[in-house]
Amino acid sequence: MEAADQRAWRNSEFRQTQYAMATNSVDKNNGKSIQSVDRALSILEALSLSNSPLMLNEIAKLVGINLSTCHHLVKTLVKRGYVVYAGRSGGYSLSSRLEAVAQRSVRDYNLVEFVRPKLQELNIDLREAVQMAVLRGSALVTHLRLPSHIAPQLDLREYAKLHTVHAVAPGKAILAWLPEAELARVVADNGLAAFTDKTITSLGALIEELRLVRRSGFAMDDGEFRPDLVGYGAVVRDMSGAVVCSVGATIPRKRASDAYRSHVARAVVDCARELSGRMPAGCFV
Repeated sequence: MEAADQRAWRNSEFRQTQYAMATNSVDKNNGKSIQSVDRALSILEALSLSNSPLMLNEIAKLVGINLSTCHHLVKTLVKRGYVVYAGRSGGYSLSSRLEAVAQRSVRDYNLVEFVRPKLQELNIDLREAVQMAVLRGSALVTHLRLPSHIAPQLDLREYAKLHTVHAVAPGKAILAWLPEAELARVVADNGLAAFTDKTITSLGALIEELRLVRRSGFAMDDGEFRPDLVGYGAVVRDMSGAVVCSVGATIPRKRASDAYRSHVARAVVDCARELSGRMPAGCFV
């Protein structure tokens, strides 16, 4: 950028013009919106359009909000790691966290496409509902669900509820291999809510359960999330040994004979093992 352009960019009126041009395609009156979220996103957009850090009063003027409101919103963005504060004379700028989030989204998409064919095979072989999940922060995120081919067709969308990681097999499969400090953090963030009278609700009982998961090579939820369902899960590792995700299958309790339980558990473990044998190191973690 030439010297004249640099001087122009530092002019707040020029910045406001650039910000307005970049955001005029968004109709903020089209439907309801949450004002604080809208303003926080506007702050991020304003910072992204600046080639140098902005002072608080400059951000407030660009976004069109009062200084006090702007301060609270920016302070929250700094606390969450999306904005960097360089002191009173340094101003505010975007961190690299948004880029990291975007990269994570791309990796998760690629992971789904990598796992999908094998999970479809498991779905066809068992004719039962199957899923693939990852641990993102403290939350269990199910990226792929395939319904059963036989009645009753299970609706696994309930498994998307928050704070279920300790009560479902795909979650317990991942928890079993977390370092102790990381496990403690996940449990502290999620709690141990009781979904049924069989849900594990104490840390000691969960630790013992996870020890059994490591020994057997798979996790099970036996009516712990829903009393009518039994689930099995096993972790998928990359070639370095890092846990990447888990795969699982869920069956109605009325079909859960001892022999069938063993069959489903083996099928899930075999699926996870085959995926692990082909999973490139470092691509999805």
